[in-house]
Amino acid sequence: MAITKTDFINYSRCPRYAALEEIKKEKLDADISYKEYKDQELEDNLKEMLGTIYEDETFEHDLTKKINKQMEALMPFYKQVEIETGKITQKYFKGTSIYAEATKNQECFEFNQNGIKFLCYVDIYNENAKGINIIEVKATTSNKYASLMSNHRKSDKYPIFYFNKDTNTYILKDEIEGYPIEEEMPIENYQKQKDKLFDKYSDVGKYVYDLAIQRYFIEGEYKCSHNDSTCIHYYLAVLNHNYVFDGKYVDGVACYDADKDGNELIVFIDLTKVTEDYQVIIRQDEKTLEKYLFNLDAAPCPLGIYCERKKMKECPYLSTVCGKDIPAKNSSLNYLNNGFGFKNENGETIKGLELINQGYLNMLDIPESWIKNKKHFIQRDAVAFNKVYIDKEKIKAGLKELKYPIYHLDFETMPCPLPRFRGEKPYMQSPFEFSLHIEEEPGKCDKQKDNYIFLAKTNTLDEREELVKMLVKYIDGDKGTLFAQNVAFEKGRIKELAQIFPKYKEKLMKIYDRGFDLMWLVNTKSDFYENLGFDKERSSLPNYYHKDLSGSYSIKKTLPVFSDLSYANLEVKNGTEAIVAYANYNKMTKEEYNLMYQALIDYCQQDTWAMVVILEALRKLCQEDVKV
Repeated sequence: MAITKTDFINYSRCPRYAALEEIKKEKLDADISYKEYKDQELEDNLKEMLGTIYEDETFEHDLTKKINKQMEALMPFYKQVEIETGKITQKYFKGTSIYAEATKNQECFEFNQNGIKFLCYVDIYNENAKGINIIEVKATTSNKYASLMSNHRKSDKYPIFYFNKDTNTYILKDEIEGYPIEEEMPIENYQKQKDKLFDKYSDVGKYVYDLAIQRYFIEGEYKCSHNDSTCIHYYLAVLNHNYVFDGKYVDGVACYDADKDGNELIVFIDLTKVTEDYQVIIRQDEKTLEKYLFNLDAAPCPLGIYCERKKMKECPYLSTVCGKDIPAKNSSLNYLNNGFGFKNENGETIKGLELINQGYLNMLDIPESWIKNKKHFIQRDAVAFNKVYIDKEKIKAGLKELKYPIYHLDFETMPCPLPRFRGEKPYMQSPFEFSLHIEEEPGKCDKQKDNYIFLAKTNTLDEREELVKMLVKYIDGDKGTLFAQNVAFEKGRIKELAQIFPKYKEKLMKIYDRGFDLMWLVNTKSDFYENLGFDKERSSLPNYYHKDLSGSYSIKKTLPVFSDLSYANLEVKNGTEAIVAYANYNKMTKEEYNLMYQALIDYCQQDTWAMVVILEALRKLCQEDVKV
């Protein structure tokens, strides 16, 4: 069996995980094949990629057949990231490197301790004149680390990492001799940001923790089998958020040379000292791991951050075992903007899964005396009394701000880890489809006749300019309203397209400037309504709330409240499935392609038609009494 990095993370996460996995003690020191290890690591890395790519609220965290299809679609991209990292490693580290999945003599480290075999393979093993370099490839971006910043009050912010362009490496500033950190920020502020690297559940810390476990395994072997004092350095290799692809292909293969500003596709983050400091924590976690493995106990334990609820690495036992009693709708976790939780009579704050641990499962389980936010009273009344909340005056005021024609717009995009087309960066949302419903007058819009669809025919050729041409053809930037659910997303894509295709910039930016969000009418937008004359409190409250929203204003939640329109009978039901369908174009037969192409059209059309339907429902609600 052997304990891998992924096993180490999972089996030490809580007291019952190993027991629920039914770990066989006699197999703890058994071998594991290279293929088994790589399959596990690849699945783990692809889950991380999926977590970066998919932010759709309707995404289901069942991690079963559906997600396996998504992983299959993304696998070529991840493997290419590994290959490109190997090339750039050789360029900067020189010496000899072993990398890529196909390498037969992939460097492996293993050691036995207290009857447990710990084993890891290394993504990239490099030896040069200065020693050994261990490089762990992660398909995340450098922005997470470059964004760790602070400052002195009322001054510019500075990052805690220094980027050395000569070595293509991020280095913590306190590791650079003589660096004047206190000129940029108080040292305590610097340390506060650095501490995030040691939070194994944070967006930056989880990758550091992964590398620190790898170091524990590697140095465990070295202590057992080496007497030398070889210098080993530890790095994360991540995608460079500043890299801009120039669109160069040779024989159909993208050439990821340094961009015009000298940025490489991959950068390195030197975490040698950080992972050394992490070893105290790793040793403690290893002792915890041993306890859980040798004393298998499946008894219930408190839920916590280690469950990773609603994340791609959510514990597979959370929904089926540990958290099976959490209601699917209107749980205590579904209160709006509830990150700070509730204060009880003793002034203690109870939030998140701790509410579940203490038996507060449903919205109505929260004592009324704990509720201070008027939004929460609105939600509570909706559940307790089946009461629909509506502020007609605010909705009417918002509706008056709409200028006709209304352009109901929705993009489908491919946020590929590797930029595919000219002007793109890693994970940039690359549009491959849009649906546009044009509503010339209030209520005057036909689902078919007033709908315009662009959908790329391939996923390899750059068809974005054709998309832009069609967009500016049908949307008049001199009049009307650009209307969308989460309009900031559509505006972001329009702005990016304007930068990539400057000859359309003027027309695109006129469209950009006319943005209006459907959620301003259904939920709210405080500054928008304050500018319309409403007081601060009322402006912050939702315009509409129904118990079936269950704390969410996603279009998949709002649509059933306002109409009988449904996504249930569609072949493609959400944005994640749309990405998978598009990414798998090349794997389809002609018949499958034709069916899926139409399915993508139907899905995107449904998204914009849903906005038309909800907008009309809001108009009618303002004209009649709300019936409960």
